[in-house]
Amino acid sequence: MNVFTHFRGEIVALVERLAASGALPAGLDTARVTVEPPRDAAHGDLATNAAMVLAKAAGKPPRAIAEPIAAGLRLLPDIEAAEIAGPGFINLRVRAEYWRARLLDVLQAGTAYGDSAMGKGEAINVEFVSANPTGLLHVGHARGAVVGDVLAALLAKAGYKVTREYYINDAGKQIDILGESFLKRLRQLNGETLPDSEFEGLYPGEEVIDAAKAALAGHGARWQRGNDPAGLLEAARRFAVDYMMDRIREDLATLGIKHDVFTSERALVESGKVDAALKVLEAQGHIYTGVLEPPKGKLPDDWEPRPQTLFRATAFGDDVDRPLKKSDGTGTYFASDIAYHYDKFRRGFRTMIDVWGADHGGYVKRVAAAVKAITGGQGTLDVKLCQLVNLLDRGEPVRMSKRAGNVVTVRDVVEQVGKDVMRLIMLTRKNDAALDFDFAKVQEQSKDNPVFYIQYAHARCCSVFRQAKEVLPGSDFSDSTLMGISLNLLTDSGEMGLIKLLAAWPRTIEAAAEAHEPHRLAFYLGDVAAAFHGHWNRGKDEPGLRFIVEGDEALTRARLALVRGVQLVIASGLGVIGVMPAEEMR
Repeated sequence: MNVFTHFRGEIVALVERLAASGALPAGLDTARVTVEPPRDAAHGDLATNAAMVLAKAAGKPPRAIAEPIAAGLRLLPDIEAAEIAGPGFINLRVRAEYWRARLLDVLQAGTAYGDSAMGKGEAINVEFVSANPTGLLHVGHARGAVVGDVLAALLAKAGYKVTREYYINDAGKQIDILGESFLKRLRQLNGETLPDSEFEGLYPGEEVIDAAKAALAGHGARWQRGNDPAGLLEAARRFAVDYMMDRIREDLATLGIKHDVFTSERALVESGKVDAALKVLEAQGHIYTGVLEPPKGKLPDDWEPRPQTLFRATAFGDDVDRPLKKSDGTGTYFASDIAYHYDKFRRGFRTMIDVWGADHGGYVKRVAAAVKAITGGQGTLDVKLCQLVNLLDRGEPVRMSKRAGNVVTVRDVVEQVGKDVMRLIMLTRKNDAALDFDFAKVQEQSKDNPVFYIQYAHARCCSVFRQAKEVLPGSDFSDSTLMGISLNLLTDSGEMGLIKLLAAWPRTIEAAAEAHEPHRLAFYLGDVAAAFHGHWNRGKDEPGLRFIVEGDEALTRARLALVRGVQLVIASGLGVIGVMPAEEMR
């Protein structure tokens, strides 16, 4: 149960009853009524803006609206107090019995607690990683990979039907360069001596050499230099892209990531979908021939004021209109991107989420404008930009890699710190904020390491149950049994605080899914861990607050139910993030 949604429903129903009785005007629009945690927890459990947003339509001051609403709320069985604050906000205190019942919700649902029907099965496409297949994935790609994958899992838990997609940029100049790099490595492997100047502007990664070795091991004869040059370059492009994509899939697998769909830019072009998409825009009147203003700042040497095929992007929120054709008549990257998003829309995705690197920030407006135009406003695009990851080791920058020479690959990091650490750390900052990844800090066992802190909370829960089995041998601590005990003995402020925090998990899921912000899950789990560790430490000083109280089996069982609730919610959250909960810390 989403506590906040529940009480919002109660307030809306109350407003309707008050209107029917004449205490409030009829026909008030309650769409903007919200129920949120108060800014200061000392003010209560919940706060509503109902009187504030209804006052204007009712033609009365907010406090005059708040009075009958607060009076009605005080009559609800779950409300202990309703107080009017400031100009008309209403603060609510909820009875302890209601909160204890939420702990039973956790025990009943298990790790499925927080599952929501909010999405109503709506199809959502989450495209992420989509790195050019010209080399291995580096740690910057890892951040977008984790953000995209966890966002997809979050949306699925919130009731959406999610497709994880990877867009393969396998057309254009960078793929030509990859093909040339591959062929020159083949020549080297076949015994030719090539000067360093031959490799200027090409891809230097050792993975290109690995691709060439794999090609020779398979069908060496097909790569003889005397073969048709154009055909050889085409074969090189295809082989190298396939090889790199296999490696990329392998690297993603080390992060626990698997895409449902891989879409090829080259296939879009060759199937005529790019031309077809441009014809749709042309029929809508969104394409014209014109001359763009010169770019701001220093004028490029090759710039000339020539007529171009342009998309009327400014009509849909962009800063300037955008070219769709190059001087040689072929489509721009932007033209392919339009076709790609139109293809997603035609596959049934009205909501599209793209996770990009921060270096693509200047590209957002034009693609969003194109989606709005070509879908007639029916499709929406949300782009999540991931800022840089600063790799450090004890505060010092890490710059070198054993594989690529100047980048640190995903595999390098996973091999050193593990998948779970990497996934969770990537969510400890919002995606649009830079993130420091210190190899030493993410592996240390301290409260300053969020991975350890959250995992330690789960492991501590497990240790409580191991101790309980020693103190109460033969006892049944299954969830069904814990659900049958009385929770009325849970009265301490720390215990009630933990229960209220656990009850916020369904709201956290829905709010994070609605905002497309998976980092909220890591933040929430950090709060749960902090509250649990804090209460544990209180028990060190006050034996009566410990989870296992010798000589008081009823209180012990009630507290074990709370510990189990904490354990289940942490496991639920880590499950969405894709991290295995720890049962013991080593």
